[in-house]
Amino acid sequence: MTTLPTRSARRPRSPRGPVPTPRSPWVSFALRRAWRLMVSLAALVTAAFAMIHLIPGDPVRASLGPTADPALVEARRQALGLDRPLTSQYGDFLGQLLQGRMGDSVNSQLPVSEIVSSRLPATLQIAVPAFALILLLAIPVGMTAAVLTKDGRRRRGELAFTGVTGFLGAVPEFLLAVGLVAAFAVTWPVFPVASQSGLSSYVLPVLALALVPAATLSRIVRVETLRVLGEDYMRTARAKRLPARLRYLRHALPNLLTSSLTLSGLLFSSLLAGTVLIENVFAWPGLGTTIVQAITEKDYPLVQGVVLVYGAAALLITFAVDVAVAVADPQSTVRGS
Repeated sequence: MTTLPTRSARRPRSPRGPVPTPRSPWVSFALRRAWRLMVSLAALVTAAFAMIHLIPGDPVRASLGPTADPALVEARRQALGLDRPLTSQYGDFLGQLLQGRMGDSVNSQLPVSEIVSSRLPATLQIAVPAFALILLLAIPVGMTAAVLTKDGRRRRGELAFTGVTGFLGAVPEFLLAVGLVAAFAVTWPVFPVASQSGLSSYVLPVLALALVPAATLSRIVRVETLRVLGEDYMRTARAKRLPARLRYLRHALPNLLTSSLTLSGLLFSSLLAGTVLIENVFAWPGLGTTIVQAITEKDYPLVQGVVLVYGAAALLITFAVDVAVAVADPQSTVRGS
């Protein structure tokens, strides 16, 4: 005699419909970072638009002068759309940005996007080499200092390293640029002091931009290298009698990339801001001199456009650094932040 299986013993039914597949951690990571980037860009655009209306005074009156004909001032305001409600101006501003336009300069009447595109290459020509020089100096110097001074060895070398890097890290970039000009363009006229006049004219601006961040980054690289050298996998590598080149380049260096990349992205963002001072010291025809001249002349649309470019560059660099850190440390895509 056969017995039917009880309800509790029966095989559970499969759920109806397709089983949802878990989302890839890389997809979740990309969506999180892209959403943060979009929100930050929206906040940047709104702040840049509000900047013109929060600054005291009338930019049209400031550009035309206090004795300008009121009819001319009103006509210029209408041409720039400054007589319309703020909501309409904000909508027009967003529409122009989507078309790649940032309005017109009050003084020159040229499109702001045209002025920015003509000055941006000069800024990048000193910012990118300075960033490369920071990495080429800071990472090898920091790692070498850590290897030579680990376990309390070479105390004098450690004091010399911390003293020099601490001094350079504390010197303002403007003061360092003036010192470089006084030393290598006035006392010893080795390099030109102003404008673009060949490859030699890049030396002093790039050094003025790179030395302070390189000193700061090298100190952090040294601390991180000392931490990595104390890890178990480094002890295992030494126990296997691996050559020093393999231990430091194959095992230590990759584990330094995460923190170094993160800080390097922040340094490059601050590097772009530092170009404002450095370009004015060396009369470099980039965005730094452009924004200072625009502020002096109260050309607020041009100031607004340059601020947008600097802010967007900082946000995009931060986004790129997040992606690079995720590639170097894939577990960060799972943890998220």
